[in-house]
Amino acid sequence: MNKRNRRLRTRKEIRDLVRENSLSPMDFVYPIFVVEGNNIKKEIESMPGNYHFSVDRLEEIIEEIKKAKVRGIMVFGIPDEKDCCGSEAYAEDGIVQKAVRRIKELDKNLWVITDVCLCEYTDHGHCGIIENEYVKNDETLDVLSKVAVSHAKAGADMVAPSDMMDGRVGAIREVLDENNFENVGIMAYSAKYCSAFYGPFREAANSAPQFGDRKSYQMDPANSREAIREMENDIEEGADIIMVKPALSYLDIIKMARDKFDYPVAAYSVSGEYAMIKAGAKLGYIDEKRIALESLLSIKRAGADIIITYYALEASAWLKEE
Repeated sequence: MNKRNRRLRTRKEIRDLVRENSLSPMDFVYPIFVVEGNNIKKEIESMPGNYHFSVDRLEEIIEEIKKAKVRGIMVFGIPDEKDCCGSEAYAEDGIVQKAVRRIKELDKNLWVITDVCLCEYTDHGHCGIIENEYVKNDETLDVLSKVAVSHAKAGADMVAPSDMMDGRVGAIREVLDENNFENVGIMAYSAKYCSAFYGPFREAANSAPQFGDRKSYQMDPANSREAIREMENDIEEGADIIMVKPALSYLDIIKMARDKFDYPVAAYSVSGEYAMIKAGAKLGYIDEKRIALESLLSIKRAGADIIITYYALEASAWLKEE
């Protein structure tokens, strides 16, 4: 027997040398949730280890992120007031705008990505402007463009439209360029599926739809070829990074994106994925560290360059131990 694959598995040293994929804190983007108020750091019940922070408490989490050597964050804001058109989303003194300005004061080198959507800001919980219980596409683009510019003015390095309206990347790119923000990038939620894995996030962001669902604008989980069309459109419109969301149930989509496009690919390991691992670990059914790192490695192996994950800080600490 001449072929013995196990020769390359005999010791840790050789396993490390021939390892095809590895994880690093530099692969991660950490989502944070910011709320109005003062002196608030409140754990999100369905996402243990993640918190709502008021702007005046951001220094604490930014220091943790710096120590973990995580280079990027994604900012989500939860306003006190909502209306039918999400006007707080583009207010100069809106929660994300205030948070971004403060984060940049604390660490100007941290790469700050902002979520551009309306679901947290509308009283109906949908991602756009509603007419007869239908989300109007082009009317929504005008509002999303205002949101993106307001985030850029506050100091965001990159905006991430997550609404899944047709043409939103092109509309945002055009208005950013018109306002001299040509260096502000766009991370497009290109293949965002209408998934059941978003439940804990909707609690964290108070963004559940008040009627119906999001099937008319988010993607059908049964479809894969459609994801390629969405990615192609976003790239043509000026996206700098394309994203697949969720990650674990859509590893095939990540692989398709990696094979098809010579563009950076991000994958969002969403709240439901995180919550399931946390719940299983709490019950003693699984080894949290091993399961979490294996899950993140599978996303990297599928082809993701960037992993948006609520495990960013814990995973970075675990990787230092290895």
